[in-house]
Amino acid sequence: MVRKPFEELTIADDFMFCKVMEHESICKEFLEMLFSAKIEKITYLSSQNSITTNSGAKTVRLDILVKDEAGTSYDIEMQVANQYNLPKRMRYYQAALDISFLDQGYSYKTLNDSFIIFICLFDPIGKNRAIYTFENICVEDKTIPLRDETKKIILNANAFSTADNKDLQGFLQYVKTGKVTTEYTGRIEQMIQTVKQNELARREYHILPVALMDAFDEGEAKGFAEGSRQAKLETAKILKQYGDSMQKIIQATGLTREDVEAIK
Repeated sequence: MVRKPFEELTIADDFMFCKVMEHESICKEFLEMLFSAKIEKITYLSSQNSITTNSGAKTVRLDILVKDEAGTSYDIEMQVANQYNLPKRMRYYQAALDISFLDQGYSYKTLNDSFIIFICLFDPIGKNRAIYTFENICVEDKTIPLRDETKKIILNANAFSTADNKDLQGFLQYVKTGKVTTEYTGRIEQMIQTVKQNELARREYHILPVALMDAFDEGEAKGFAEGSRQAKLETAKILKQYGDSMQKIIQATGLTREDVEAIK
């Protein structure tokens, strides 16, 4: 897989998307824009990190995972290529998040509200809508929701002009074309240019294995997951040699503190 030159990265590239969304003000404003609601505070649970369940299932690599002050969790993903598996992938991500939560010792009764959000450069549904929101409802009476407190949202940047929300329209247009039309996308573009001037970010981008930059595909062999862990350890070793902080290494690789401390 040929990696795009660092200078050519845009908001649509996973690495840059995560760098931008790691800024609380940008990420929080995105959620407020999407839901047309005020969010007081968000807490980061994952940024390009991995979630593994105790059952030994495959590792799931997430772009951005945050929760708000009410405990609602939001998994935000950028998807460039259409692999024709998005619905099943969203289902898998939701299951992995729930199981990861339960593996911490909580009861299923305490599962929080959650949203799986995919920002796509293509239309996976094919109905030319800028936004698709899905929740479980009764087939016999569609006015009756299941109330399992999960929703899945697909944002289709191809149809940005059909979005009712002008700020969301501007954001999707920026994702699709790179054109800045709003104050919000102007701040994102400025942040991207700042990241491109950051030598540490450049080094991180070139050091991280390609396997760490892409989401795990649940159809891959178990050996790939094992090889990916070895790649993470090798990456962490290099970052330690460069003198990067423990927090930075953990964030970049998804390893635990114990894993990093054990590296010689």
